[in-house]
Amino acid sequence: MAQRESNRVMVGAMMLVVGGLLGAGVALLYAPQSGEKTRRDLNRYGKKLRRKGRDAVEAVEEFSEHVTDMAESVGERAADILERGKDMAYGAKKGLLKAIEEGESRLEKQRNRLMKMIG
Repeated sequence: MAQRESNRVMVGAMMLVVGGLLGAGVALLYAPQSGEKTRRDLNRYGKKLRRKGRDAVEAVEEFSEHVTDMAESVGERAADILERGKDMAYGAKKGLLKAIEEGESRLEKQRNRLMKMIG
């Protein structure tokens, strides 16, 4: 769930950056300068955009790997905790049953004593 939300945030951020760069490119097209200079500028911006895009993709992949590793670690810990909980519950159940049996045994002994006293 958290991974989906973080992916949405990253996609939104990337769309914002790409939209800004595209807007800058359109603004350059309408700027009052020569076509050759505009094409050169667009070429530079395109190269920058590709470089930033690669960097952004690498950052998203790295972030995704970290989130995946963290999720796996949390899952493993949860499984360990669950297993410990099962063991503890089994031990508590066993102890409780033993206490009940001892209580029944003591009650039976007391009942027998009372029966002897009463006659």
